[in-house]
Amino acid sequence: MEMMEERKALAEKKLEEYGQSHVLRYYDTLTQEEQEKLLSQIEQMDLSVTKYVHHRDELPGRGVITPLKAMEIPEIQEKEDEYRAIGLKEIREGKVAAVLLAGGMGTRLGSDHPKCMYDIGVTHPVFIMQRLIENMMDVVREAGTFFPFFIMTSDKNHDTTVAFMKEHDYFGYDPDKVFFFRQDMAPATDYDGKIYMESRCQMASSPNGNGGWFSSMNKAGLLDKLHELGVEWLNCFAVDNVLQRIADPVFVGATIAENCVSGAKVVRKAAPDEKVGAMCLEDGRPSIVEYYEMTPELLNAKDANGNPAYNFGVILNYLFREDQLEEIMDDKLMLHIVEKKIPYMDANGNFIKPETPNGFKFEQLILDMVHEMESCLPYEVERSCEFAPIKNKTGVDSVESARKLCVKNGIQL
Repeated sequence: MEMMEERKALAEKKLEEYGQSHVLRYYDTLTQEEQEKLLSQIEQMDLSVTKYVHHRDELPGRGVITPLKAMEIPEIQEKEDEYRAIGLKEIREGKVAAVLLAGGMGTRLGSDHPKCMYDIGVTHPVFIMQRLIENMMDVVREAGTFFPFFIMTSDKNHDTTVAFMKEHDYFGYDPDKVFFFRQDMAPATDYDGKIYMESRCQMASSPNGNGGWFSSMNKAGLLDKLHELGVEWLNCFAVDNVLQRIADPVFVGATIAENCVSGAKVVRKAAPDEKVGAMCLEDGRPSIVEYYEMTPELLNAKDANGNPAYNFGVILNYLFREDQLEEIMDDKLMLHIVEKKIPYMDANGNFIKPETPNGFKFEQLILDMVHEMESCLPYEVERSCEFAPIKNKTGVDSVESARKLCVKNGIQL
């Protein structure tokens, strides 16, 4: 009991520092198990982000945006054999690993399951995770070896995802090369910066954005595993693009050959105002300018050949040198405060699922990790062959459009 009292005192101090003392309002009514749960959540959660609701002026702004030339497909084809040989050598020596960002649920697709479990098949089941592993298996066959595969889950989908992978025998991947870890969570607040309660013993929270993946790996103790395996490059990718190539030897080889510490797969934008982030330089360092930050001046800018200067959009498939990630791990990435619908418990103890935004979530984004790198190679891929994101059930970037692209690429659905 003494230990619990000490923990409670530390929790009270931490909450008071950030004006969140209300979190312990129901503490004395909780069972010991519930008290333990709440204290653990307070101990693990970074509450400092909540102060920026009222101090956004302390967050860094954007620097000067200028163009960054991409390595285009014809240039890649000229040196493809050379790049492929370099990449395959790295993979065979165990220096390349893949990191899947799979913390999300399939809510927008009408599913209550993790997004990776969504079935896009027509004549037989074809799960999103299955498609990604099938693409990885192309490289496994070419290299003659499995490479380490790290899967980031979240509190909401971890157990289901692990069980799903075991049930399907990892879709043919070597289970000894698969490692799961949970994404860190961030608190969710009302418009006044006060943390919502989901229940009497749990703060409302959400995953801390796709920029938190490497610090989450570290918290899970997986940096020791990376060192033990001798991993030098991490290919980090999103769950929703069912055509992307993972641990692509040519991409790996090109990044190394061009002496870059990171690489980003990019596609030629369908239109200057397409809703994708574009590769650029920001204050002379590699960066990504989001579509909603594109001013008329940036939209109309041209390169030396008369083409749009910000013509290459990122597809959330990045390659990072592992030692560089360790160098920036303790640095605070830019914080993004996002207005969202946050389920919460009201003053009468009722659980409310709001139909309109009612507060803020706090996220770090992987695009800001790119800006922390000294160099980045924007590497063009053919969008019809490597870009089939599934964000919606129908329409643009949907299950429908992804199915069509899969069929076009000879994939049996």
